[in-house]
Amino acid sequence: MELAELVARRPFPAAGLLLGLTRRCPLRCAHCSTGSDLFTREEPDAGQLAFFVGSFTEEDRPDVVMLTGGEPLLLPALVERLSTSARGAGSRTALLSGMFFVRPGGRRSRRGTAVPPAILRAIRSVDHFSASLDIHHEREVPRADVFRALHRIRDEGVAVSFHLTGTGASDPYLAGLTRAVDEEFGGRVPCLVNEVRPFGRAAAWAGAARTGPDPAAASPCSMAAWPVVAFDGRVLACCNQDTVDRRPAPAHLDLGHIGADDWATVRRRALESPVLRMLRTVGPAHLAARYGSGPPTGSYCEGCRALGGDEKAAAGARAVAGGAAGALLDLTAAVRGSREGAQGVVRRHGCAAYAPLVVTGAPLLPEGGVRAAGREAR
Repeated sequence: MELAELVARRPFPAAGLLLGLTRRCPLRCAHCSTGSDLFTREEPDAGQLAFFVGSFTEEDRPDVVMLTGGEPLLLPALVERLSTSARGAGSRTALLSGMFFVRPGGRRSRRGTAVPPAILRAIRSVDHFSASLDIHHEREVPRADVFRALHRIRDEGVAVSFHLTGTGASDPYLAGLTRAVDEEFGGRVPCLVNEVRPFGRAAAWAGAARTGPDPAAASPCSMAAWPVVAFDGRVLACCNQDTVDRRPAPAHLDLGHIGADDWATVRRRALESPVLRMLRTVGPAHLAARYGSGPPTGSYCEGCRALGGDEKAAAGARAVAGGAAGALLDLTAAVRGSREGAQGVVRRHGCAAYAPLVVTGAPLLPEGGVRAAGREAR
């Protein structure tokens, strides 16, 4: 499974599932959205995770299961168990790692940086492997070791990609890093490029626009499409880190718990909720302004969380997005959101200037930017 195929499924409700296996991580990156460290042992019960993934059937399953953390490869046996179970039902799995296992001091093989056997078995069990790399990761895991490990993993026949993060289109570090990836892998390894967001440790230093969205404009939320299993086993309809960590969860974003609910139940709640359909179709600001108690204040996501106690908005959503008509609205929004494929998804939710790199082989400009849609984007 290539990166572009995975990303292109993002707008479709319940087409994917995000599993946070653990908040633990040996790295201490300054921008970590989950605030992970090695000593915070906050993770879902392994048996409950196995039950939940084991409830997939060939007729009712997510297309993609994304295994993340923290650092999911701290639990390689669980990764292998879950990915094997998901594959048995027809789901494909992807894994995102901070590459802690190739830090200096590790073993070397004739082919470069050695990957520990248990971790390599876990990686072989997934359909896509993505390595995080940015200025913060490089302070703990050298770029050259990450590159060598990716070559090793590609040799195993696993599709790979990079998850790169910087401060934006004008970031010289991103320009240099994307050029280095292109030169090292000959344009054959795609990259998902994001900008640092003010969550987790980055909340103390990353800037954020505080102006609220225009309530008159529809602004659909694709991030309310894939259910997210949080570190306490709660299942949320949103991947915003503040929302995932908040308890109690806003009622309209709470899809259940893996200790009590199976995938079919979670999927049904995600697909049939009129409020979630409206979020995916017009967004929280438009819903609150037109049907709720008034225009929202604060950020886009703060306005969404506030809808949890807005009965007027809920009633309006039921009137507009209930039943078959609401399901059609939901599907129409997903199709519209996927019209430009993976590059369109990244333009809306990642670093737009580097969106073409999500597709393998996107040409780089000499300055390190990318050429997109006939224009230069740096």
